[in-house]
Amino acid sequence: MTDSTAARNRPDDRDEIARLLPAPADRDLTRAQHLRHKELLMQHIDHDRAASTAAAGPARRTPRRRPVLIASATALALAGALTAGIAMTGTDGRTHGGTTTAATDTRPAAALLHRISAAAARHDTLTVRDDQFVYTREKIREADVTSGKAVVGPLRDDETWLAQEPGPLHRLGLSRVDGETLPLNAELGDTEGTPAGFGRPTYHWLGSLPTEPGRLLDYLYAKTPEAERRQRDQAVFEQIGSLLGGMMPPRTAAALYRAAAEIPGVRRTSEAHDVIGRRGLGIVRDDTRYGVRTEWVFDPKDYSFLGARTFLIRDTSYGKAGTLLSGTAELAHAVVDKAGLGPAGADGTRTA
Repeated sequence: MTDSTAARNRPDDRDEIARLLPAPADRDLTRAQHLRHKELLMQHIDHDRAASTAAAGPARRTPRRRPVLIASATALALAGALTAGIAMTGTDGRTHGGTTTAATDTRPAAALLHRISAAAARHDTLTVRDDQFVYTREKIREADVTSGKAVVGPLRDDETWLAQEPGPLHRLGLSRVDGETLPLNAELGDTEGTPAGFGRPTYHWLGSLPTEPGRLLDYLYAKTPEAERRQRDQAVFEQIGSLLGGMMPPRTAAALYRAAAEIPGVRRTSEAHDVIGRRGLGIVRDDTRYGVRTEWVFDPKDYSFLGARTFLIRDTSYGKAGTLLSGTAELAHAVVDKAGLGPAGADGTRTA
């Protein structure tokens, strides 16, 4: 057995991924838990890559260069003359608490994110009571990697009702997957229940976040959970993405998009589409360590969030470049009075 095969078959990794990536019929996961699943997948890929590198011989270390200026979210999209003057680190290229240059507004990804931010700010602020539920309907497709290969599952219809009580709660709401209703339980390790926060982003908790983009980004870099060997910029980008599929106060949404514009490595793409094929305006960031791209897709007419995809951008032991790891398509959002209640006529319904 080769080193890479041994790493791929390590029982602790395989068992953990198998436990945290259940079959669709047994799914009772929040968005934050799905984000952790993706982190485990990245670690699993990293084990394979490290084992392959070790088998080939020691790698030559490259000295880390310090940034010579503050790198904005769209540094990679600059024209050659400007890009040549930027040296970025391999981890967090952002200077915390610093100021950004005015040139940010003219760069493709930042310019698009600022337009999306302005559109989000024009939405009405809702009144959401603590005894209500935020309803989301979306299409989801995910890959199962427990076999050592990414086996992409079928497209499924997913409805969730997330409780808005500040918590902590043991029962977070309900999930209906292809017609089967299941409970949404507290996150693993939350023996006292899961409070409102990243793991359970209620409308009021989202409204409590800083709405000045710089302060919000500082908060996200400080509070996003650490992940071993994971690039910090990518972790924060994906943390923002985990919040985009739900309902939130317009000022919060606007601030999140402007904060995302300041993350190094964020780019615009014209080839984006969601998991049901709707094409739109794309914002992407590549996790170069794992060869994975995370893509957000927006409606070109009103800049509403259509969905997101994560897929391989290079061949790995799990699949060829282009293999889908996870994808969503947002269909409807609403505020309802009871878990399990459909959104027809409910306050705040937005249907794609």
